[in-house]
Amino acid sequence: MSNRAFHCLALSLLAFAACPQNGHAAPYTVEEVPLSQISDDLASGKTTAVAVTKAYIDRIKRYDGKLHSVINIAPDALGQAAASDQRRKAGHPIGPLDGVPIILKDNIDAVGVPTTAGSYALADNLPLKDAEVTRRLRAAGAVILGKANMSQWAGLRTTKGFGGSTTGGTAHNPYDLTKSPAGSSSGPGIVAAASLAAGAVGSDTTGSIIGPSNVNGVVGLRPTMGLVSRAGIVPISSVQDTAGPMGRTVTDVAMLLKVMAGSNTADPVTRQADAHKTNYVTGLKKDALKGVRIGVLRGFGGYNSTTSPVFDAALKVLQSQGAQIVEIPVNLFETLGREGQLVEMYDFKPDLEAYLKKAPSSVKTRTLAQLIAFERTEPHEKLHSNDRQEAAEAVSRDTDPAYAQIVAFARKRAGEDGFGKAIKDYHVTALVLPAGAPASTIEPDESSKLRTLVVPSGGKFVHEKSNMPPAFSGLAALSGYPELVVPSGFAGKLPVGMAFIGMPWSEGTLLAYGYAYEQASHARKPPTSYKQ
Repeated sequence: MSNRAFHCLALSLLAFAACPQNGHAAPYTVEEVPLSQISDDLASGKTTAVAVTKAYIDRIKRYDGKLHSVINIAPDALGQAAASDQRRKAGHPIGPLDGVPIILKDNIDAVGVPTTAGSYALADNLPLKDAEVTRRLRAAGAVILGKANMSQWAGLRTTKGFGGSTTGGTAHNPYDLTKSPAGSSSGPGIVAAASLAAGAVGSDTTGSIIGPSNVNGVVGLRPTMGLVSRAGIVPISSVQDTAGPMGRTVTDVAMLLKVMAGSNTADPVTRQADAHKTNYVTGLKKDALKGVRIGVLRGFGGYNSTTSPVFDAALKVLQSQGAQIVEIPVNLFETLGREGQLVEMYDFKPDLEAYLKKAPSSVKTRTLAQLIAFERTEPHEKLHSNDRQEAAEAVSRDTDPAYAQIVAFARKRAGEDGFGKAIKDYHVTALVLPAGAPASTIEPDESSKLRTLVVPSGGKFVHEKSNMPPAFSGLAALSGYPELVVPSGFAGKLPVGMAFIGMPWSEGTLLAYGYAYEQASHARKPPTSYKQ
C-alpha cells in the first residue's frame, strides 16, 4: 500500500462517519475562526459540535490533498461531536473545550486511530489506552478529530534527509507549497495554519514545535519539562521530549494548555506540575508588557539579514506597549548541538522499546533492532537510510558513564548557566529572539550528505566548542525551560515568529507577554497558496 493510499484509506472512513443520524445542523464557517470563538459559539447555541466537526472534515477533504498534513480522521469524530451536543442539550456541558475539534500529532496515542509515528512499522498500532494528554482533552469534552502527519520517528531516522513520513507523505507549507513546513510537528503546524482543526497538539524534542510554528505562522508552546505528561507518546528522548499546544492565537494555546497541564503518575517528571499549573487564560492581559524588562538575544541561529528587520519591528511593538528592552550578549551561550544529538542517540533505544513493550500485540516490531531490520526490507521503508537509528542501537546509556556527564553538563550550561543566568544577571522577566529563518525549499529525500556523530570514547565526555551560532530551541530542550513562538511578520511572503523564553513554570507570564504583543501587532496573516 502506498503512503497516499494509506492516507486515502483512512479518509474513506469519513463516508461512514457522515451518516444521516448525525443530524442536519446548519453549516458553520471555520476558516480563521479562533478556537475561543468556536467555544463561545457552541456555548451560546450559535452552532453545534457536529456542524463544526463536519466543517473541518470538509476542509480536510477539500484542501489536504496538496498539504499532506492529516494522516487519518477518527471514524467516530462526528459521534464524539454528537455526544457533546447531547450534553449541551441536557444542560451538562463539560467546559470551554466541549465539542471543539482537536488534531493530534501522529505519535500521540488515541483509542480508535492508529499511532504510526509516520512509519509502516506501527501501521497496526491501535492503542488500547489514550495518551495522558488525549485523556485530558477527552475529559474536557474535546473532539479528537484525527492524527496529523510528522517527520518519521520525529526525525530520529537518518541524517541524509527525510522531511516527511512513509504513512503521510511529504508535507507542504500552506504559504508556499514548494516550501517546507519544518518538523517534526509539521502536520500540527499546517493544521493550525490552514484551519483544518480548531487547534493541534504537537511534540517537541529539539525544536519540533518551535520550527513548525515559526514557518507556518502559528502560535506554539514548548512547556517547562514536566508540566505536560509524555505518557502514551512515542518517544525520542526522556530528557528532552514534551508535548505542547499549537494554534492560531495565544488565547487558543492557553486554553489547550490549561487542560493539558498536570501531574501524572505514569510520567514521574510531572510530579510538580499540579503545584505550578494555573489558569493560563485568565492571565492574558493586553497591558501585560507595561513596565517589564525584556532581554533581547541576537546572533542565535535564525538571526540574519532576512529576519532582523522583522525582529526589530517586533521589538518596537514591545516598547510601544511599555516594555523596556535590554540587550544581552550572545557570547553568554554555547552551542550544544552535539550534546543534544548525543542525548537523543543514547535515549532513543531504551525509551522507544519501553513504549513498544506496552503496544498492542498487533505490533510486531518490539525492539529497535527489529525496527531497523523491518526498515531494510519493507518496500516503503527501505527507500530511506536509518543511520541515526543504527547509531542509537550501538550505544547504551546504562553502561556508558559519558551519558550522565553529557546530561548534567548540558542541563547546567543551557539552563542555570545559560538562560537562567541571562534572566537573573540582567534583571529581566523573559528573553526574546527571532524564532528562526523563513521556510526553506523542500529538498528531495536522501539528498543530504551523511553526517557522523562521534560517540565519547573511554566513558569520558569532553565538550567541544563550536563556531556555529547556538540554536535556542536546542538549549531550551536541554534546559527544560519553556519557550513560546508568536507570529511576528513576514520575510517576503513567508511568515516568521518571535520566541519568548522564561524561567521554569513561567508559561503564564510568557503567554501574557505573547498575548499583549499579538493584540498590539496583529502580525499574523492567513495562508492562501494552498487553496490555489
